[in-house]
Amino acid sequence: MRSITHLDIQYSHRFLNYEGEAQYLHGHTGHLTIEVEGGVDARTGFVYPCNLMKREAWNYLQNFDHALILQEEDPILPHILEVYEKQGIKNGAPTNKMIGQPIHNDFAKAYPECRLVVVKKVATCENLLEVFHSILKDKYNIKKMTFSSGDNCASVKY
Repeated sequence: MRSITHLDIQYSHRFLNYEGEAQYLHGHTGHLTIEVEGGVDARTGFVYPCNLMKREAWNYLQNFDHALILQEEDPILPHILEVYEKQGIKNGAPTNKMIGQPIHNDFAKAYPECRLVVVKKVATCENLLEVFHSILKDKYNIKKMTFSSGDNCASVKY
């Protein structure tokens, strides 16, 4: 049996070394589906309460919402940070309420105070699934994740 939850993430990114429109900064609404497998708890009737899973996952994934996702070798990254410094928002602004739990692993590092996530690989649906799984894999018995963004979609079974 599986419990399934959905999260929406608004983000911007660009693809390095890509010929086409995606080489430019652009934004998306991403839809993440997480499927957790297990036995049904006789007391609650759930494998895992979906609202609880959504809330717990969001504690980390909100770092990606309304954020800029850039590869660590992107040449515009230092300039973005410089502009944020000049604006006085690099270390956060009073209006920034989207500060999630720290993320720093082999796939990504979040800078929630300035709405930025730096990733190792280009931010495709496939690679973002790898990032999301790396963040959540120790919290749930994830059996499948799907991420769609624009006309693109990727899915992986575990």
